[in-house]
Amino acid sequence: MTAALPVPAAADLPWYRPVGQECLLFEHAYRHNLPLLLKGPTGCGKSRLVEHMAARLGRPLVTVSCHDETSAVDLLGRWLVRGEETVWQDGPVTRAVREGAILYLDEVAEARPDVIVVLHPLTDHRRRLFVERHDETVEAAPGFGLVVSFNPGYQRGLKELKPSTRQRFVAIHFDYPAPAVEQAVLEGETGCDPNVAKRLVALAGKMRSVRDLGLAEVPSTRLLVDAARLMASGLPPRLACQAAIVEPLTDDRDVARGLADLVALVF
Repeated sequence: MTAALPVPAAADLPWYRPVGQECLLFEHAYRHNLPLLLKGPTGCGKSRLVEHMAARLGRPLVTVSCHDETSAVDLLGRWLVRGEETVWQDGPVTRAVREGAILYLDEVAEARPDVIVVLHPLTDHRRRLFVERHDETVEAAPGFGLVVSFNPGYQRGLKELKPSTRQRFVAIHFDYPAPAVEQAVLEGETGCDPNVAKRLVALAGKMRSVRDLGLAEVPSTRLLVDAARLMASGLPPRLACQAAIVEPLTDDRDVARGLADLVALVF
């Protein structure tokens, strides 16, 4: 178990508004060397929680945004030719294990299957990494923690984590916050007027409840934060919502007009 570390002052931490017991769960999982799975929709605060908790626990953070081309070689390391020498360069996973950092693999289900295989020894009592290309076994340094995230709704069953992999993790479910909490997030993140925050949350509620628009994703808290920042800088509300919410959500002009009508109702 990792020894207790002093908690930095709140002013020194990345801003985060808890929506439940996720901070407590994160800390207990970390203290007991339990890997953590964060599951929930895009832009609901998963990455910000990891940033906040890494700073709170006093650990460096190594973040990898996974995609369908992310391979084990990308994460573990590779041999490089420098001048007349061939040298080994650690990848981000190997570096995090050596340094005792918190390793965060965002959208891990998007990565290639070989990535999941190399992670398995880090998720159980072994806490070690096998770097085949370097013929080395790297023991996790004190303080190392593993956190992964994925969006079950986005995957739609095409790239799900296997049950045998999911059961290696302690999991926290995320969703978009309740309206009062989401309003507090917007105010805390951007310093926007409370009335603006309230209207943005109401707009998101309308968009999230309209199912016949055919949106692949509903507006995230992240998009609302972007819109609030634009408004706080003096941009007219409808223009800010068009740029920060409507356009990122769709390329279909009919759908965009429908979303713009909802914006006009609120602002």
